[in-house]
Amino acid sequence: MKKTYKIEVDCANCALKMEDAAKATAGVADATVSFMTQKIKVEFDEGADVDTVMQAVTKACKKVEPDCQIFL
Repeated sequence: MKKTYKIEVDCANCALKMEDAAKATAGVADATVSFMTQKIKVEFDEGADVDTVMQAVTKACKKVEPDCQIFL
């Protein structure tokens, strides 16, 4: 399953770091963060609980960039 969420990120470098953090999160098959469109696309592992995984993704992204926001 793939979902797209609106994000708020300050720079392209931060977006790349957030993308790497999201990809490393359990339950995420793939993730792409676009600084230009201010969106994150997340592909979830089969059978993963989307809400739980997105909370973990948000937590991982905030470790990299504390000012970022993901609008769930």
